Amino acid sequence: MRSLLIVDDEKNIRLGLRAIIERGLPGSYQVQLAAEGEEALTLIREGGIELVITDIRMPGMDGLALIREVQSLSLETKPVMMILSGHDDFQYAKEAMLYDVKEYLLKPIVRDELFASLARVEQELARRAALTERLEEVHHYRDELLASQLNYIFLHPDMAEAEIAERCEKAGWGAVVAENYYVALLKLAGGAAGGSRAAQLEALVAGELGKGIRFYFKDKDERFVLLCESPEPLARLVAFMQKHKMAGQIGISGQVSGAGRVKEAYAEAREALGYGFLQTCGEPLLLHYDRTKGHLDEGGQVPVEEIRKLANMLGTDRDREMKAILTELLDAKKLAAFDMAYMEEISKQLNELVIDSVFNRYGEESVEILRIYKKVGSIYNFETIHDYFHGVEDLLMRLSDYVRSLRSVHAEHKEMKKAVSYIHENYHRDLNMAMVSNHVSLNYSYFSQSFKEFTGESFVTYLKKVRIEKAKALLLEEADCKIYEVSERVGFENAKQFNRVFREMEGISAMEYRTKAAVERV
Repeated sequence: MRSLLIVDDEKNIRLGLRAIIERGLPGSYQVQLAAEGEEALTLIREGGIELVITDIRMPGMDGLALIREVQSLSLETKPVMMILSGHDDFQYAKEAMLYDVKEYLLKPIVRDELFASLARVEQELARRAALTERLEEVHHYRDELLASQLNYIFLHPDMAEAEIAERCEKAGWGAVVAENYYVALLKLAGGAAGGSRAAQLEALVAGELGKGIRFYFKDKDERFVLLCESPEPLARLVAFMQKHKMAGQIGISGQVSGAGRVKEAYAEAREALGYGFLQTCGEPLLLHYDRTKGHLDEGGQVPVEEIRKLANMLGTDRDREMKAILTELLDAKKLAAFDMAYMEEISKQLNELVIDSVFNRYGEESVEILRIYKKVGSIYNFETIHDYFHGVEDLLMRLSDYVRSLRSVHAEHKEMKKAVSYIHENYHRDLNMAMVSNHVSLNYSYFSQSFKEFTGESFVTYLKKVRIEKAKALLLEEADCKIYEVSERVGFENAKQFNRVFREMEGISAMEYRTKAAVERV
């Protein structure tokens, strides 16, 4: 159903026209009425009117003035205009035709002529709709091509300005973007795409709120890339986001000219967006690129030695000192004086000198540590520097505990080796676990548990095995050595105990073992 507006200062004509149309073409038109030009212009400005039938002569704003005003409106789709006049208004009608008026109806209205005119207008509206649809398809294809080219350009940092300009122009840049423009990046808090919030913003950018935004698309990180004539529409977006509590940030480049500089402007917008990383509040912020910020130089301003200290302190029970160094490294007020490359370099050095070095030296730890490690690997996984600080702090404390536990295990391993060596050197003596645990300076109970974990056997069983292995060697190597003498030489209190333990571990007595071995040698 189309929206049709009838404009005439005579009430009977307005009502009569509506009755003819509604009876003759039921369900085809939603008819609105206006008694004079100003009232009609107000309705047209509101949008949605597709067809207007207006009288020429009316008090105040007449039909001709109304037609001129409609032509000057910045509507996306202007209504089709039809004029209604008497026989002596032909001169006005001629002038109206200059403003693309499609139909001219004479009073009194003839029903068939009215319907014929409406049929011709319907054909015009259908033609417009088809043309608009084709143009939209062309524009959609062009926009997709341009967005694709721009994303390709952004992913190739070494592309020359001349090649950038050529690629953009071939993709329809000139029909979309003004000569002088800004590039902005819009990121919603809590996720790049933002779900329904992003869809809402996209609709706003495409509508009246985004007036002045010449082109927009999403980059590889699902952030909105906006190309605009000035920062004004971005300020309107920020105001809307604040009003509707949509947390996010917009980074905007400096003004540039020509398609060839779009990559440069995108880099500026990306850096400006990064400034929001150092902010403490979650409100939408319009962040302008600042060329006065300090830049990372080749001499290495990043405090690498302080970062190395963190690596050295892991596992040394100096958590407070580590936190103090980290607080100094990630001081938002100090970092705000530098560009984001400086912050990125600090993150890079923390990853390489501290975190990666732990994994390279000690191997990977728990799944939870690996999950945190993966997130901490990039500052852009966090909304603010405070979130990043807590992420790094959490990971460092976990890694410190991990290194501490490994060093403890290493120390225990060393002490257990020392204990085993002492047993093998002193098995022939009256040896017990208290003596060995004292020798390696470990608590008796702790030593008992650690020894079993290290050897797989209890202290008593291990000592028995060592003594029996030594006894077996003596039984074979010294045939004249009596059984009781062997027993004494390997540390047993008496031969009876020796024989019991020997039979328990070997299944036969010591004498049977010697005899069996002698037979086998023959």
